[in-house]
Amino acid sequence: MSKKRKIVSGIVFGVLIVCLLVGIILTGGSHGEEEAIQEVMRDAVLHESAKVSLFGLKDVNPGLISAFMVTCIMTVFAIIVRIFVIPRFKMVPGKFQMVLEMAVSIFDGTADSNCPHKNGFLKAYMFVAGAYIFVSTIFELLGIQVITTTGRPITLSAPLSDINGAIMMGCTTYLFIMVGGLTQNGIKGVLKTIKEFSLPISMSFRLFGALLSGALVTELVYYFKATRFVLPVLVGVMFTLLHALIQAYVLTMLCSVFYGEVTEKKPKKEKKKKIKEEINPEVQ
Repeated sequence: MSKKRKIVSGIVFGVLIVCLLVGIILTGGSHGEEEAIQEVMRDAVLHESAKVSLFGLKDVNPGLISAFMVTCIMTVFAIIVRIFVIPRFKMVPGKFQMVLEMAVSIFDGTADSNCPHKNGFLKAYMFVAGAYIFVSTIFELLGIQVITTTGRPITLSAPLSDINGAIMMGCTTYLFIMVGGLTQNGIKGVLKTIKEFSLPISMSFRLFGALLSGALVTELVYYFKATRFVLPVLVGVMFTLLHALIQAYVLTMLCSVFYGEVTEKKPKKEKKKKIKEEINPEVQ
């Protein structure tokens, strides 16, 4: 890097620091504690006051609006990729093709290692579930705002940070595993799945707790005046990306492991030939 670039970078960095200090001084006594931190956390969990009208039909949690938007975005993106991108794949992959093939190979490898028998549908579900968790988690970074029924603007959060969305993801995965056990092992597969009755609960609260913890940490950092500049952005982005990757990996891993267990068929026992204990003396 040349000296001129170093000098320019130093000046820009210094100007940013000065602007931040001026902002802290000017806003030191303005917004403070308009809302108690307990209310902020409770509203982040229960969504009692932050309701959004669904086409004027019903007041719903913001997470449902986020889920609809994420589903539409992923559906349109998948259609565009399937029609315009995949037919143009080459033997020497480009950047986007390489990323897409790498993502598919990760889920395929996980499915093959945990469930090597009849795992075609498992691979498809793992890819869709992992992609949905990842996209829906980073969705909150877009900062899309809506107006609540009380007239207050809020930023749409991740769909899975709503307990209802997390429960539905856990229950859907559990039902997928049960259907796989039923098609492969019949009633035995269903009974194996029922034994793991705590699976949907653990999956749901793992997703909900992880995403909610990131949101609450960001709220805590932003709540205090000394840390509400720059730091909340770094903390929010870091927690969001980590949770998106970790939770997508954890849920798909658990899904493949339990799916492999309930669909595994025990080898048939070879029929043992009966051996006569007493030998006919005439044969001897």
